[in-house]
Amino acid sequence: MELFHTQIGEHAIQLICQSEALMCIMRKNFPAADLIVSKPDIIIYIKEGYGISFVDYDVEITKEVDSISFRRADYLIEAELDYRYAVISVNNELALKHALMNMYSSYVVHHKWGLLIHSSCVMDKGKAYLFAGHSGAGKSTAAKLSMPRNLLSDEATVVKITSDKVIIFNSPFRSELDRTTGAEENSPLAGIYLLNQAVDNHIVPLSKSNGFLHLMDKVFYWSHSPEEIGSILQLLQQLVNSVSICELHFQKNDTFWELIS
Repeated sequence: MELFHTQIGEHAIQLICQSEALMCIMRKNFPAADLIVSKPDIIIYIKEGYGISFVDYDVEITKEVDSISFRRADYLIEAELDYRYAVISVNNELALKHALMNMYSSYVVHHKWGLLIHSSCVMDKGKAYLFAGHSGAGKSTAAKLSMPRNLLSDEATVVKITSDKVIIFNSPFRSELDRTTGAEENSPLAGIYLLNQAVDNHIVPLSKSNGFLHLMDKVFYWSHSPEEIGSILQLLQQLVNSVSICELHFQKNDTFWELIS
């Protein structure tokens, strides 16, 4: 049995695994923690050999008196209700990544720390800029066009939300893991841009209510209770009250940065 300590956002995470193959995947995808704490925020025991390969995104949720489970064809999460401890059984690398996203998203929502948002996010001059949109809108394209600026996420952005500020943390949940830049990086969020590819660059500011509606389906979350849905809505409201939200119509080059940075 091996232990691996990592950090996501502000949270110390201990991963326990008997599989060398899964341990190699975790070491490749997640930064090793600089400081090992005696009491991690989250402890996860990982098992291999579960289920079948990916079928679809449907997750079956079962809540008991003192536990909750999330079951998909390729993974099973069995967690305590505060998400501080879980056993995760997976089929392969994709299942492991999605299960850890599910677990971490559930943890930060439950503790009202923040959200995991389907988006890319780039840091420029000490500030973070989040790019969201429907599938195919250009989140990965905007991230690639933003090089050599540091990439904080290209798939799932880790967003800490408080009443007076929003901070973006480096995300390990990536589709382009070779561009991981370090768990220590974080930056205040300067703006949210909903992407549309166009023949010219221009920005259309959105009202807070419209921005709120556009972001609702961008949150990674597996709904199972009205209380936790209420927490998401409250966090989203704090988010849209803290930063501007605009439509960004952009050409397929890096000139859109002239409008936003």
